[in-house]
This record gives sequence, structure tokens and C-alpha cells, in this order.
Amino acid sequence: MIKNGKFFLPPPKDGSDFKELFKQLAAAGAGRPLGSDGFPTGPWTPELLAEAISQIDSNRIGVDLRTVQLWFQENDKGISTANIRWLARIFGCDDPAATREWQIELSAAQSRLTAKRRDSKKAMPPPVTVDDQTHPAGDLPQGIDATRRRQGFSLARTSEALFSHGSPLNLPASIFAGASALGFLSYIVGIHSATYSRADGVVKQVGFLWAPNWTFLFMVLLPLFFAFVIELLVFWKHDARFRLVAPGDRLEIDDGWTRNVQAYSYTYWAVFLICVLFAGLLQWIGVCLIPLLEGGDDYATSWGTLAIVQPDVISVPVSIVFTALAYLYMCLCFYLFFAGLILLHTIVHDLWRIEEASTMRPVEHRREGGEIGLRVMRGVFRCTVLGVLIAICMKVQSSYLSSNGGDIVTWIADDMSSVLYESHGGGISFSYRMPTHYSSLLVAISTCIVFLYGSIRLGVGKRFRVPLWRMSAVVGLLFASYLLIDAFEGFSILVGVGVLLATYGLFDPEFGRWRASELGSNQSVS
Repeated sequence: MIKNGKFFLPPPKDGSDFKELFKQLAAAGAGRPLGSDGFPTGPWTPELLAEAISQIDSNRIGVDLRTVQLWFQENDKGISTANIRWLARIFGCDDPAATREWQIELSAAQSRLTAKRRDSKKAMPPPVTVDDQTHPAGDLPQGIDATRRRQGFSLARTSEALFSHGSPLNLPASIFAGASALGFLSYIVGIHSATYSRADGVVKQVGFLWAPNWTFLFMVLLPLFFAFVIELLVFWKHDARFRLVAPGDRLEIDDGWTRNVQAYSYTYWAVFLICVLFAGLLQWIGVCLIPLLEGGDDYATSWGTLAIVQPDVISVPVSIVFTALAYLYMCLCFYLFFAGLILLHTIVHDLWRIEEASTMRPVEHRREGGEIGLRVMRGVFRCTVLGVLIAICMKVQSSYLSSNGGDIVTWIADDMSSVLYESHGGGISFSYRMPTHYSSLLVAISTCIVFLYGSIRLGVGKRFRVPLWRMSAVVGLLFASYLLIDAFEGFSILVGVGVLLATYGLFDPEFGRWRASELGSNQSVS
């Protein structure tokens, strides 16, 4: 039969399930346009059917090619209610009456497929899980429930859960609470504010509360970093991904994201071992434990080794216990910091893959993907700025300990004034080992690499170029100011300019929200 210039087959109503019915119709080419000779142009292929469904005027989102491929495969994957509507339009050749008949037939066929699956599992019923309750049986991807039951502990999934589960305030508040506890403990043991006289006569302030890499970093910068990562992660998992994928994939969207996270499992373990074993345990042994037990002046004296030069302020045993707690807290926090960077990379990569696979989607869908991409880059920029500021805190404190400054505030003020007044009192008079210089460089480079990756993957569109160039300029200036810390007199002015621009960028990442009209959207800053 012919309807609207297409090959039409009426519903067979022979009791076939969805797989059987779909296989027959796809092979016959039901709903395909007729050729010039009046015969069907051939059977359906996944690519042709996905394109035909996506071209339906009222279907603004389209359908994912992977979903259509699952219909063609020999599996238990059914079809969602939303996609039954579009498939009925195809088989009904856009005829209203025929479409209604096919919608009824496809719904009944899907119900029969669901019943078959239920009957086949009665012999050995699987344990009920949360996923079984939230996913209809006919739409569960094959083997997902069984695979989840076999999965044991996963560092990748556990780390992601710390960011995405529960209240968005949980992780930032925990980091802040840990830093506050260390601050109170330093006050109890008497090293919150402590000075010592160096061999050259300079009296230096080395109190715990005077160290920005242990106070401002963990109480302000790191909680803000986690807050922005959590905001972007929740937006991507529970909003953006749902808007970008086809309706047929929404039932398995969480499983798709979980697979993406699990793919980075080795990366999480590598970062965990480096942070805990090297940055935590071995650094504590080398920088604190051995000097406290044996003495030594390879490293600049800080609150952690104050017991060597001021045993009347804090004893060696107390100092060992306090530094052990501090370094344990520090290495776990920095593992979570790098886990946040991995999640940012995962989001960018996931968005890029979805956009690459959506070439057949309507123009409105691609425009929405562009707007989501810009919002993702705003979140990545904010996190990058905070990551470089964290590195600056670490390097500034490390440079101060080996300088001639009496305290860090005076040292920075003297460096700024050295531009106006010739002063050479801020130079380094002692040469120490400074492992924090290396660790801060790792933090800065890792953070900037994530931003660079996002810029390459998502920033190719013309609409992105102006805001992306502004973001890149600020990141470049901030990274340059980090590299030039203590490299010349007056470096703090460059650092101050970079910090001011970066702070403004946290509130307005595009540096001019009035240009949002150029993007064709009314969205506000995320």
C-alpha cells in the first residue's frame, strides 16, 4: 500500500513482540519513500531510521543513533513510550489514522516483550535494587543491573559520589571544618603565632595561622573550588545531559555517566597514590619527621619544625603528632582537589562526545548544546582560577620562609614599595630546599591543562571566541604571575593584578555579561 508517497504496511496484529515486529518492518522498509519506479527504496538501516525520526518537525530533540542501533540488535532492549510515538509516525507514513493504529500496535508489542522478559526471569529472580525500581524493565539496558551487582569498591565512583551525592555544602563544609580544627589545635599547642631568630638576625613569623597555604587555602580557596565543581557536576548530570541526549536514552543516562566515570579508574588510583604516598607520607617524613628527630637546616624553619629552634614553645613529640595530622589532612584534601579536576575533564570529554554524535540533530538542539558548552567552560574557568590561586598561595608561603621578611604581610608590602623606593631588603639570604615550589607547580599545570583541554574541545565555535579569549588571557596572566613569584623586586604587583582580575572573573567569567545577547540566549551567569 502507498500513503503520502511512502510504502505502508498495516499493523499485523499477530501477537508479535516488539523485537519480532520491528525486525519484519525494518526489513520490508515500511514507511520509506517510494523510488522513481514505484517500489520501496530498500530496508531501514539504523542510520536512515535515526535520521528520519530526527527530521520529524514536532520532534525537537531527535533520537540518538545508539538507541536505534539497539532496536536492530538481538537483545532484550525495548523501546520507550516517547520513541513509540515517533516510530509510529514513520510506520504510519505521517497519516493520522495509520499512526494511531501503529502506536497501539507498538505499545502492545512492547508490553509483550516486557512480559516475555519477566517470564524468563521467574526461574531465578534477581534481587531488587534501586535501579530496578526506578527503571522500567522493558527499558533497562541489557546486563546493567547484573553488572552493577558484580561491581565492588570503585575509587572512581566513590570519589564522584563525594561530589554529587548529598548536600552541595557537605564537601566544602568538611574541608573548612578540618582547617578550622587544625587552627584551633595549633592555638592549643602554642604555634598559632610564633617567631624565631634566624642565624642572620632576622626575626621571622612562622605561626600556623600566618601561613596562607594552611589557612586561606583550606578555608577559602579549596571550599570554593569544591563548590564550583559540585555545581557544574550536578548541572551536567541532572540537567544538561538530559537535555542533550535523545528521550530513548534518558532511562540509562545515569549508567552512561557512571561508565564514563569508571573509565578514569586508573587515573584516580594513580592520583591517590601520589597524593597519599608521596605528597603526604614521604614528604612528611622528609620535611618534618627526620628534621625533628635528627635536626638539620636543609629546609626553611616553619611551624612544623619550630621545635628544633624553639623547644620551649613546642616539644618534638607534640610537633610530630600535629604535623602528622596536618599532612594527612592535606594529602586527602589535595587528592579530592585532583579528583575534582578529573571530573571536570570527564564532563568536558562527555559533552564533546555527545556533541560529536549529534550532527543529525535539529538546529535548535545544536544551539542548546552550544549554550551548555559555554556554561561548562564558565565553570571550568572558575575552577582553573581557584586552582592557580591555590598554587600561588603555596609558592608565596614557600618563598617567604626563605626570604628576609619578618612576616608575610610585611614582606609583600616591602616588595610592592620597592618599585617606588630602592630597597633590597627582600632578597633571599639562605638557600633552602623548597619542595612546595614543585608541588605548587604540579597544581598550577594540572589545573591549566584541564582549562586548555576544555578550550580546545568546546571553544571552537565563533560564539565562544570572545569570552573564551578573555578567560584564556586571565588564566595566562595568573599563571605567569605564579611563575614570576620572587623572581624580581615588585613581583607582588603583578600577582596582585592577576588576583584582582581572577577574583572578578569568579563573578563574571565572560568579563562583560552584556555580550550574552551575542550568544542568542538569556541565560545568566551560572
